[in-house]
Amino acid sequence: MSALVAFSVTPLGVGEHVGKIVADAVKVVRDSGLRNSTDAMFTLVEADSLAEVMVVVTQAIQVVAAQAPRVSTVIKVDYHPGRVDGLTQKVETIERHLAEG
Repeated sequence: MSALVAFSVTPLGVGEHVGKIVADAVKVVRDSGLRNSTDAMFTLVEADSLAEVMVVVTQAIQVVAAQAPRVSTVIKVDYHPGRVDGLTQKVETIERHLAEG
C-alpha cells in the first residue's frame, strides 16, 4: 500500500443531526473493499494508489452532496510508495514506543 488518506465530510444546510448522512458516506468507503477505519472525526482509507483512494473519497462526497446543499470536506494524504499496511503499522509503532516507556 502506498496511499493513506484521512478524510471527513460534513453536510451543511441540513441542521445539526447529520449522522445518517455521514453514515451513508462511510458505507461507500466500507463497500469499496479498500482497507479502512472510522473514528469520531475521520475515516481512513488505504490503497496501492492515491487515485484509487480519491475515487472512493469522491463517491463519498457525492453521496453526501445528494442529501445536502453544501459539503465541507477535509482531506489529509500520506503518500509513501512501497509502504505496506500503514493503516495499522503507524499505530503499532507508537504503541511499541509507549510500552518501552
